[in-house]
Amino acid sequence: MTEQIKTVLANVTAIALISLLLIGGNTLWRQRTQFLRGEEAMGRGDVMAAVSAYEAALHMYTPLGPHVERSARRLWEIGAGFEQVGDTERALIAYRALRSSFYAAAWLVQPGREWIARCDMKIAMLAGRGGPR
Repeated sequence: MTEQIKTVLANVTAIALISLLLIGGNTLWRQRTQFLRGEEAMGRGDVMAAVSAYEAALHMYTPLGPHVERSARRLWEIGAGFEQVGDTERALIAYRALRSSFYAAAWLVQPGREWIARCDMKIAMLAGRGGPR
């Protein structure tokens, strides 16, 4: 291998690594931004805006992302809160948002399998009560 080829390969490798770091960093930043928007919306009492923001944070899925589990937990808590007050329609919206976010994040593996299974059970139970399907 000539010196010129080694230099080109080193440059290509460096560019690829830097690109991956930039993409990963941008995704983590957007995930954090959406999570914080959800927290702000909850603080204002705008629960449906919070659902949208937490859902968007989950769409920015990164393995071991710090806000993935927190966003999922918040959506679950919102669904449970709606369920407690008898608002089946909005509970279903929260649970479906949680489930579909993990389905949307599928790549080589399916993240959030436990959350998906929990949501499937809740959705089946709530839809069985005559709620929206």
